[in-house]
Amino acid sequence: MIPIALQVAAGQCTRLQLYGDDYATTDGTCVRDYIHVADLAAAYLLALEAMTAGEHRVYNLWTGAGFSNRQVIDVVREVTRHPVPMDVAPRRPGDPANLVASSEKARTELGWTPQKPNLHEIVADAWNFHRTFCS
Repeated sequence: MIPIALQVAAGQCTRLQLYGDDYATTDGTCVRDYIHVADLAAAYLLALEAMTAGEHRVYNLWTGAGFSNRQVIDVVREVTRHPVPMDVAPRRPGDPANLVASSEKARTELGWTPQKPNLHEIVADAWNFHRTFCS
């Protein structure tokens, strides 16, 4: 959602498709858990350090906080100071209303905690990257 919204804000795409506005959520749009790329990279590095030959471990890497699609679009508009025109389209088959999970296993076993869980910071850093490398 964030990369596409940034493409629209940058004028690289004309409109954003918002899939569904009739979910059982506070604003009718689905809720997702977003993670900063730096937090994801830090977790990967910790997982690499903790590897043991012949052992396979799986971790969820989430912040534990969800943001609705409308919240994401509002933050993208605020951060970029650009409009993000959108069209509401029907829900995509199989999309859950709320997709937020726990990273407790990664926290316990790796000592990992997201350092940048704030949506404004996630979007601002993505916008800075986008303007630098994708324009």
